[in-house]
Amino acid sequence: MRFFTRAAAPRADRLVVGLGNPGDGYASTRHNVGFQVAARLAKRARLEFSLKAADSRIAEGTLGGRRVAIARPQTFMNDSGRAVSKLLDRYRLSPAELLVVYDDVDLPLGRVRIRARGGPGTHNGMRSVVAEIGQDFARVRCGVAPADPAVEIPGDLAEYVLRPFDADEREGAEAMTIRAAEALEVALRDGVDAAMAAFNGAGKDA
Repeated sequence: MRFFTRAAAPRADRLVVGLGNPGDGYASTRHNVGFQVAARLAKRARLEFSLKAADSRIAEGTLGGRRVAIARPQTFMNDSGRAVSKLLDRYRLSPAELLVVYDDVDLPLGRVRIRARGGPGTHNGMRSVVAEIGQDFARVRCGVAPADPAVEIPGDLAEYVLRPFDADEREGAEAMTIRAAEALEVALRDGVDAAMAAFNGAGKDA
């Protein structure tokens, strides 16, 4: 159970959080796809990340007929759960009203997958979030593994996700961020099930 202060809370129907690391040095890396999608979604709604609160940069406004807050935590990735918990408290929302978007090395580059709930997988940021608030929130997973499934991730996994996309990957990465932002907008407007049906592909697991 979450406990809130008596002060009037800022208004939002849904919270979208893109996971990433703050700082220019991380901006174009695979691990910051969540930030990139959040920025794309805010741009679609003509919103700016002008607010600093709850250890995050936040864009507030309306999207898909709902009041939304789009946040990029300014904690580092491994401590994302602290910011997400503070954001939920700020807006007096439950985890069921949260959407998290992040990079996933278990999916090939360009693939977008939506899940209504579940565990964190191998993602340290998601491990932090799940440890703080549990598993009952929707998420949009964006693939950053090599597009060819026959190609193994080169070298150390931590180093791989902290590298920028290669030149021949950038077009696919850009298309993926657009698709993920579209999926989030559908989820906000029509619900997570509708987004799963539209973006996960018929007959494929969520």
